Amino acid sequence: MKKMFISIGALFILFVAGLCVLMTVDFNRLNKDTYYVHITADGEVEEYKADDGQIIQTYWYELPAFKENGEEMTLKFSAQKNLRLDAYLKLYVKKENEVTSYDEIQFDEMPAKVQAQIK
Repeated sequence: MKKMFISIGALFILFVAGLCVLMTVDFNRLNKDTYYVHITADGEVEEYKADDGQIIQTYWYELPAFKENGEEMTLKFSAQKNLRLDAYLKLYVKKENEVTSYDEIQFDEMPAKVQAQIK
């Protein structure tokens, strides 16, 4: 009987720990390459109609992006809103060109080599 309670307790602890990991870890950013971009123009708007009749807008950007070492690559990515002009973004990229997520950052949060490239 004691072993059964210990087993149930251990399973409960594993279940709670698994839930905590799923709630706190952003798998879109985990183990991804990071690139930095400067938003200098509005995105190209693409509109489509959902099944319920609502019009959905997607904004597409194709910009030069820089890795921490200063290496440049052109990346194409989308956003659900028109991004703020003159904003700096940290892009999370997998498979060399697939942007999975982004964060807006300040200019001084970028690596020095990237700052020199963007200026």
